[in-house]
Amino acid sequence: MREDQIVTEISKLIKLFEEVYSVFNLDYHIELSTRPEKKYIGDIKTWEISEKALADACRAVGRDFKINPGDGAFYGPKLDFKLKDSMNRIWQCGTIQLDMFLPERFDLFYIDENGEKRRPRMLHRAIFGSLERFIGILIEHYGGAFPTWLAPVQVKLIPVKNELHLDYATNLAKRLQALDIRVEIDSRDEKLGYKIREAQTKKIPYQLVIGDNEVNSEILAVRQYGKNDTNTLSVNEFINNILDEIKNLGK
Repeated sequence: MREDQIVTEISKLIKLFEEVYSVFNLDYHIELSTRPEKKYIGDIKTWEISEKALADACRAVGRDFKINPGDGAFYGPKLDFKLKDSMNRIWQCGTIQLDMFLPERFDLFYIDENGEKRRPRMLHRAIFGSLERFIGILIEHYGGAFPTWLAPVQVKLIPVKNELHLDYATNLAKRLQALDIRVEIDSRDEKLGYKIREAQTKKIPYQLVIGDNEVNSEILAVRQYGKNDTNTLSVNEFINNILDEIKNLGK
């Protein structure tokens, strides 16, 4: 980017970070990490310009920030995004780094409106940190009880008796899978109460017990994780409800 685009581009990235973290209901604060005392490249004046640009971008989008002295990268200052999970623990995650020096080392240039060579500026950004670490943060944040849209298994079907109810459960699973709903059938030869407790232990958002009433009436007994009561819904009502929940990310 051009130097006069720095604040605008960083502002756009801050808004992107806000959008991503809000999907997971993650709070965060921003720290502006400034020039290291010793191991850095470039001149101090350029560092000061860069640090001011990062601060101006935060103010432009109405975000407060803390100063983290001396913790910048060797090639430039950065904005660090510190996430807070549901247990109020802080995790270092995303970062936006303003690099005024590597374009020079790489001998990068662009041609401006006057036909002259100009040195661009560079941004490094990581929203998740490493993806594996971010998934770990989400597991901690949700305590394993993922919202329906994010859960690896969204619906567990539990037939009361395989010989009487498994065919119906299988057809219902195919119907849900055709709508991209992630579903599993527990057809093991175990007691019904054991299978229900295990689905609760695995924190699966919805458990549907399939017995005679469900097979004969197309009415489902819907157990939702974290709730004590069981709702009675038609198959179409359940499908519409869960699709709406997934589409709106549970909001």
